Amino acid sequence: MKHYPVMLPEILDALAMRAGEICVDGTFGNGGYSQAIMESADCTVIGLDRDPNVAPRAGELSDQFAGRFRLIQTPFSKMDEVGLEPVDAVVLDIGVSSMQLDEAERGFSFMREGPLDMRMAQGGGPTARDAVLHLSAAELTRVFQVYGEEKRARHVANCIVSARDQGDIITTTDLADILEKALGRRGKTHPATRSFQALRIFVNDELGELYRGLCAAERLLKPDGRLVVVTFHSLEDRIVKTFFRRRAGEVQGGSRYVPEVANEGPSASFTLPRRSVTKPSKSEIEENARSRSAKMRVAIRTGAEAFIADDRLLPDVVSLSELEARL
Repeated sequence: MKHYPVMLPEILDALAMRAGEICVDGTFGNGGYSQAIMESADCTVIGLDRDPNVAPRAGELSDQFAGRFRLIQTPFSKMDEVGLEPVDAVVLDIGVSSMQLDEAERGFSFMREGPLDMRMAQGGGPTARDAVLHLSAAELTRVFQVYGEEKRARHVANCIVSARDQGDIITTTDLADILEKALGRRGKTHPATRSFQALRIFVNDELGELYRGLCAAERLLKPDGRLVVVTFHSLEDRIVKTFFRRRAGEVQGGSRYVPEVANEGPSASFTLPRRSVTKPSKSEIEENARSRSAKMRVAIRTGAEAFIADDRLLPDVVSLSELEARL
């Protein structure tokens, strides 16, 4: 499938790169943003990605834009820990890439048979199969409720536990079949969609990575630096929206557990050039259906000190480290 950098014109407009500036593309993927950014201005891009499979594409861009591009293999949550000087812009395209979805051996898609893996980094840490085999019914229920917003999460979890008691769950289609039997077919959306999303988010700690990445960008950006974030579902967007509002001094606290109150805390570390989200155009959605749920938010760094990180924005779900300890 063709690779589409989502909302590319809007991204370039928000970044507004100028000659000599440096941008961190924290979710390099197939390099669509990185290439377009370097074509838009005589600037430098530093790509970050925890997936080792992006190296060949990174090599192509290094050759094409000699001296203006390099890749660092690291999670974007550690962008301020890899020796970079303060930068002028950071762009984050959150979630699984088209490249990963389309590779059956990565185990992200219920539409293609492959190992039930779903790890973006590969080669370390629990897999989705580990989760479905070793989490309790109550823990699976919580994962599906929070990360997949699955209304029948308890029923799904119980069906998985029942199925694993009768035999191993090895492949993506093994799990997809269990989910289809549990939920039945209703409408156009495959019944496995929400549960696969939930497992992917859990296995890669995507919400924790997102929050830590926002904090890292806050520490790395220069004054007037631009932070541009594209999300693809409500959990991600809620974290970005609340983070931006807190950092802009509009609210203090602001999690689902802590009421929002007028901010009397530290000076605002960001300003918000627009309060509303930017969504893909109708024509883009028609060309690339995967863009339909995308939302872009933008914040501009001030000269104030970065806030102290506070993980109250993150939902309370079984941790990946707890699962790893059982394996």
